[in-house]
Amino acid sequence: MVDLVTQYEKIKPEVDAAIGEVVAKAQFINGPEVHAFQQELEKYLEVAHVIPCANGTDALQIAMMGLGLQPGDEVITPSFTYIATTEVIALLGLTPVFVEVDPATFCIDPQAIKAAITPKTKAIVPVHLYGQAANMEAILHIANEFGLFVIEDNAQAIGCDYTFSDGRTAKTGTLGHAGCTSFFPSKNLGCFGDGGALMTNDDALAAKLRRIANHGQSKRYYHDEVGCNSRLDAIQAAVLRIKLKELPRYIQSRQALAEAYDQAFRHLPGVQVPQRATYSNHVFHQYTLQVRPEIRDALHRFLEEKAIPSMIYYPVPAHRQKMFEAFHASDLNLPITDFLTERVISLPMHTEMQADQLAYICTSVTSFLEA
Repeated sequence: MVDLVTQYEKIKPEVDAAIGEVVAKAQFINGPEVHAFQQELEKYLEVAHVIPCANGTDALQIAMMGLGLQPGDEVITPSFTYIATTEVIALLGLTPVFVEVDPATFCIDPQAIKAAITPKTKAIVPVHLYGQAANMEAILHIANEFGLFVIEDNAQAIGCDYTFSDGRTAKTGTLGHAGCTSFFPSKNLGCFGDGGALMTNDDALAAKLRRIANHGQSKRYYHDEVGCNSRLDAIQAAVLRIKLKELPRYIQSRQALAEAYDQAFRHLPGVQVPQRATYSNHVFHQYTLQVRPEIRDALHRFLEEKAIPSMIYYPVPAHRQKMFEAFHASDLNLPITDFLTERVISLPMHTEMQADQLAYICTSVTSFLEA
């Protein structure tokens, strides 16, 4: 699905030198590489504060802790997402409220959010799924109307541009009270292990998030609140500094590959290529087709036989997962979510795709769907 080996080979001299320098200096925790990456990502995102942490799941947890969410508080989130988004809600004793997604973008439906609000609702967690934004202008309007926090799960869409109705643009992850992202190796901006970050324009919240990520410390051995130990190590920061410079090229490569896939598949019967939102570009963390449910799994097996990776993101939505039985989530009626889980299939999407590889994938998929 992602060719990290070829990607590494293209930046190998820089990466090897950067890692070697970290090892030579033996400054593995925090240190100059982490601070430099933080500042460079702040500049790229045009956000006041980036708080590096250990992974994207930690980022979500730290954001919810930093905003003061308490056990029993309700958090509205899509069910059609990776489990980390929703798992953290339950981990903190909060109540996940699963709502429907937009069938065109796969992102959370603002009208479904509004319909799910109760006196216990305290936050909304929109997920910018597969690489394009949820309808943040509508979501922020609802949040302002009802006094709710907005925590963006931006793990799949770093570098995505959101355009407001007045023409103003901003990067996803910088629009809500806090944004969270992951630097898992397969992400558009990925390191060589685990890593994550939070983003915010709120000075006071940023200071609190930094404390929470570092054992609740305001200074060493002085702990103001209960926190956790969640740090981005210096080797990962060194790798990310190099990859951040490449991110615009990576995004352009993904977009070009998506256009090639579109050209190959858009006229096939029973196939829906990814739709693009009018308010957002698409950075294509995943390229996801919709096909008829009776052939989806057969296509998945066929591609495996052809040595072509494909993935189903996600076969079981969060509200149907066993871990949420205590919330009686499986009783929910989310027909669009169920519809998508039966139809989606994602194809290889990475920055180093060769022309012959692309042709082989397109020919194979087409031959199956036209058979």
